[in-house]
Amino acid sequence: MTPALLVWAAAAVFAGGFGAAAVLRHRAFESGRFDLGNMTQAVWSTAHGEILSVTDVHGEQVSRLGSHFDPILALLAPLWWLWPDPELLLVVQAVAVAAGAIPLFWIARKHVGSDRAAAALAGAYLLSPPAQWLTVSDFHPVALACPLLLFAWWHLDERRLWAFALLAAAAIATKENVGLAVAALGVWYALVHRAPRAGAAIAVAATATALLAAFVIVPHFAPAGVSAFASRYESPSLDGRDLSYLAALFFPLALLPLAAPLALLAALPELGLNLLSSTVTQTSVKTHYAATAVPALLVAAVFGVARVGTRFAYVTVLAALAGTALLGPLGRIDVRADAHDATARRALALVPAGAPVSATNTLGAHLSARKRIFSFPVLEEAEWVLVDERRLTYLDSLAPGRARPKLAALQRDPVWTRVFAEDGILLFRRNRGLR
Repeated sequence: MTPALLVWAAAAVFAGGFGAAAVLRHRAFESGRFDLGNMTQAVWSTAHGEILSVTDVHGEQVSRLGSHFDPILALLAPLWWLWPDPELLLVVQAVAVAAGAIPLFWIARKHVGSDRAAAALAGAYLLSPPAQWLTVSDFHPVALACPLLLFAWWHLDERRLWAFALLAAAAIATKENVGLAVAALGVWYALVHRAPRAGAAIAVAATATALLAAFVIVPHFAPAGVSAFASRYESPSLDGRDLSYLAALFFPLALLPLAAPLALLAALPELGLNLLSSTVTQTSVKTHYAATAVPALLVAAVFGVARVGTRFAYVTVLAALAGTALLGPLGRIDVRADAHDATARRALALVPAGAPVSATNTLGAHLSARKRIFSFPVLEEAEWVLVDERRLTYLDSLAPGRARPKLAALQRDPVWTRVFAEDGILLFRRNRGLR
């Protein structure tokens, strides 16, 4: 098998394996209303004529664009017509992330000069912990930015600016901050390819788009007129957790990205936002928050190998293998459905399609393909309430202490009749004519 075919085969195995793991994780009720569920609702709404409409955590019907600038979700609506199931999003995500190995192989083959070394570097991408976690930690549109940016980088390196522009625009449509990574690509292009005008045009246009998305579009659609995520940056600080995060990103690539600082520029916007955030999950490779940094880290590793020697490509793939063993999702995610999950599925089958429903977070991930879905204990006009007592959540957080009094009140309320109660799964139906 040639190195090129090996990369394609490895990408196919990655897509199949991690796509299946993501689906099995969802079937084992390990996914959540936030985030798989609200992405599902945005796609479902678009497929039914209400573009990117979602029910927020407080029960208000809002545009998804009020949380993040990710209009690429609307492009998934035609696929929903063919496969109307949340599993569609998980499979699309796995296939997309796997596809990123192809342009990375092309870039490495061009600059390293060895098909085998290029295949090893593509393998390092597929073995990198953040790329693997992107496929199994629910669904996030920004995960699609990872392969899109790699394809964009390849075309930019080949001076195919129109193809680059199309791919960069698609990447920018996955989240408001992606434009900053594209702007950094413009700087890289200006310096490396000695094309200051084109590079500056890319940088200015992409930066302007990012600022427009973050400070105009998202606030315009946000219920409070400001992004709900802005508070994460009110008290920026750096600590030991941040150093551990950087180590988890760089050591599985044998520190080689540091040998190519110009390429590494494209990782800085995402890394800077994560390091300055007060939200712990933003400094973990187990989340989607490194999605736009991964392409730059891998391309920088390619250029690092080109600088220090081809043999380091194999060092990189060994480091990535060690990294995935220590930090990757295999063996660290629950993909096995049990009897409790089977009970939950029976209760889910009793909820009519399209009926307004309130649910705890893990059950809500399976009920979001409808116009109105509420996060327990928000009830609003819900006709059904589905609760998992083993995983009691309050809004989008695991908070049994806060949720139990609300559940007790619901059980006493004559407005509601319990129609299913087994193994901690409780289903209530609103009595007709009562509010």
